[in-house]
Amino acid sequence: MDDSHVERESSQIDAAIPFRASANHQHHTWAKTYHSFPELYIQPHTTQEIQKIVHLARRCRRRLVVVGCGHSPSDLTCTSSWMVNLDCFNKILGIEKKSGVVTMQAGIRLYHLIAQLRENELAMPNLGSIDNQSIAGALATATHGSSVRHGLLSQSVLSLKIMLADGREVSCSANENRDLFRAALVSLGALGIVTQVTFQAVPAYKLQWSQNLRDLDDIISDWENDLWNQTEFTRIWWLPYKRKAVMWRADKTDQDIRPPASNWWTGALGFHTYHTLLYISTWLPRILPALEWFVLNVQYGFTSDGKGATAVQEGQAGLLMNCLYSQFVNEWAIPLEKGPEALTRLSAWLHGDQETSRIPYDLDGIYVHAPIEVRVTDTSTNPGPRPYLDNTIPDGPTLYLNATLYRPYNTDPPCRERYYQAFEWLMKELGGRPHWAKNFSSVTKDEFHTIYPQMGDWLRVRHDVDPDGIFAGAWHRQHILPDDAGQSRLRFEECMVRTEAAKTGGLKWFGQLPTASVSPQSSEESFEIIREAEAEKNVLARSE
Repeated sequence: MDDSHVERESSQIDAAIPFRASANHQHHTWAKTYHSFPELYIQPHTTQEIQKIVHLARRCRRRLVVVGCGHSPSDLTCTSSWMVNLDCFNKILGIEKKSGVVTMQAGIRLYHLIAQLRENELAMPNLGSIDNQSIAGALATATHGSSVRHGLLSQSVLSLKIMLADGREVSCSANENRDLFRAALVSLGALGIVTQVTFQAVPAYKLQWSQNLRDLDDIISDWENDLWNQTEFTRIWWLPYKRKAVMWRADKTDQDIRPPASNWWTGALGFHTYHTLLYISTWLPRILPALEWFVLNVQYGFTSDGKGATAVQEGQAGLLMNCLYSQFVNEWAIPLEKGPEALTRLSAWLHGDQETSRIPYDLDGIYVHAPIEVRVTDTSTNPGPRPYLDNTIPDGPTLYLNATLYRPYNTDPPCRERYYQAFEWLMKELGGRPHWAKNFSSVTKDEFHTIYPQMGDWLRVRHDVDPDGIFAGAWHRQHILPDDAGQSRLRFEECMVRTEAAKTGGLKWFGQLPTASVSPQSSEESFEIIREAEAEKNVLARSE
């Protein structure tokens, strides 16, 4: 698009409000699985600037994609249109130390939020494996930790503010615009730009944690015997070829801080040695079973005599995990009681026991990476509104299985296609739902609509707040947007036209808008579009 056209349209809205856009930005996911080249990369500092971006996008007929750290390895955040990054919209707006209620701008990264909470003797009640995401991004795809005493991160959200496609900033909560709130708690970036989050923090805490190595058979036999309830936080990393698992458990404590012991394996030497061995396994995959001992030392800090690490850390630090290298991640949620069957059958398949696994895919030549991550949540006891696209089990605890495949030096592992076919087939048979931010590949749109009974409610809200598709793209169309007659493509919806291999690994992603050329409308006609949108009756998202 001609820069002069954007500048002219920008000046017609309010020349005093900055439009902080740059061209020639190259976006890639954290794992460098996808690369895209947005026409403009925009970093607003204020709510007024965000509002101007939305109005200007309508005038210029451009889709808007909001991105934080790009930690999702999928193409969800890819665009050739306008990309909005909220890293400069990241202030804490208020902290009520006594109640623990915190209000923040939605671009704040979790590590910055955690630091600000710590200064006020507060903490997040739960956390996933990393803290680099923005709070808005973590909420958008149903981020979770690993505890049957906690659910999704969104359970701690008290209210949101969202800039909608017509330029209105709307508040929503359990008591205000409830339908919008339930849709926005897992928004997939398709409703608007989340501008503000009010969050319920808890008093700061420390965690005492330990990890030990157990046989997989012991894990399975102990499944129903309080395996997941003995401590507040529990997670398992399964080493499939050893038929063993690292069990990590943590509880809150008043003990003094005691960092985990380190050795040369857990430092730079071990990191780069393991990385190189994984790279070699791309051509010699048969060495992968032998590399599992390296996982124990490099990633989990087990000593030569088999002793696992222990530590006392500040709560948030104790919950974090080093993701090591670029990776594909394919995580599914299934009922917790299905866990023993899932582990038994997947283990059997990986060891060539087709009869026990009952997975209709050939294993020949397939070797996979370790570990397979096993985590839990429980949202069934949450008294608050349930997100429409919550992928957890509504009436009991949820088990997450995450089949991670590393991309050493950005090289794709040869086992990916068949391994993920087999893994997803098993997860579907066990009633699973894929994590929205991960690399699932075999789920059809019809299947999504079947496994999410409230998908229709989410789509209704999405249509009400963004009928022209300013926030809709190819990922949404592929997986969830309906293909109704006459509604196969929205006015501003971006489609993917092609991908091609990137020299540095991964795929280059290229999109196209319905009108690729500069809008022929005059500024007066553009204003009319905005006036029409603002005049639309929308009871759901009416501002107070």
